Amino acid sequence: MGLRRRRIVRSIIIGVFSVLLAFLLLAPPAWLFISSIADLKDLLRIPLRWIPENPSFSRYAGILFGQGPESEFRKIMANSLYVATFVTVICVALGVLAAYAFSRLRFPGKDRVLFVLLFSYMLPPIAVIIPLYQMFSNLKMLDTREALILVYSAILVPFVIWMMRTYFDTIPRDLEDAAKIDGCTHLQTLFRVILPLSLPGIVATLLFAFLMSWEEFFIALILTSTPQAKTIPVAIAEFSGRHSIDFGMMATGGVLASLPPVFIALFFQKYIIGGLLSGAVKG
Repeated sequence: MGLRRRRIVRSIIIGVFSVLLAFLLLAPPAWLFISSIADLKDLLRIPLRWIPENPSFSRYAGILFGQGPESEFRKIMANSLYVATFVTVICVALGVLAAYAFSRLRFPGKDRVLFVLLFSYMLPPIAVIIPLYQMFSNLKMLDTREALILVYSAILVPFVIWMMRTYFDTIPRDLEDAAKIDGCTHLQTLFRVILPLSLPGIVATLLFAFLMSWEEFFIALILTSTPQAKTIPVAIAEFSGRHSIDFGMMATGGVLASLPPVFIALFFQKYIIGGLLSGAVKG
């Protein structure tokens, strides 16, 4: 009886903490959505009104289908998607090849180069933003999406190399030796043997690269100035003016900005879970 009672108490404690954790995780996005459909008077009312009196999706309609100032947000969302997609493709393509070389090939100074790459990734953006601004100003590339793509790719490629190199190290070399016996070169071994086995790790790395370039704020704030190149984090910050803050539009922009990463995570969910499980087994 005592053992059964302890199991019941343990189940209750686990259930309570699970509900509390779910509330802590879901409350911020839920309030973000409520703020996006509530009137400004409901958001500023004291005591706070959790359920808006007159919920409205007019902000979403203005951003997605309107022709007013809010319609610029559509162009900015397209900019973010364009930049994040190209950065992800470039980083994964270059990072996978470099990571395989660092994992399997032997050459002088390999460890030093890896640490230099890690150091370059750890540099704070504020330490390099002035020379970056001057360089793109001389190249007439300020306020362009291509400038953001180049900067983000340079920052994220070392991150991708480190992640994928660690994943490649967990793959047994016997598989490559067998492929080489069959006459495969290093590149053939990579594309025919290593990449299919590394698909979960590649997808997880792809998701990280996309999210990092999607949510970056500081560099985009400095290098862009018009809706032709601005990204979502900069646009959301601009809803906060010197004399007023449009909480509703900030919340609406936040909800729309969170949708692409959520959809990507759901679409690649099985690969991400597979990468976590395979890493746990190999580790």
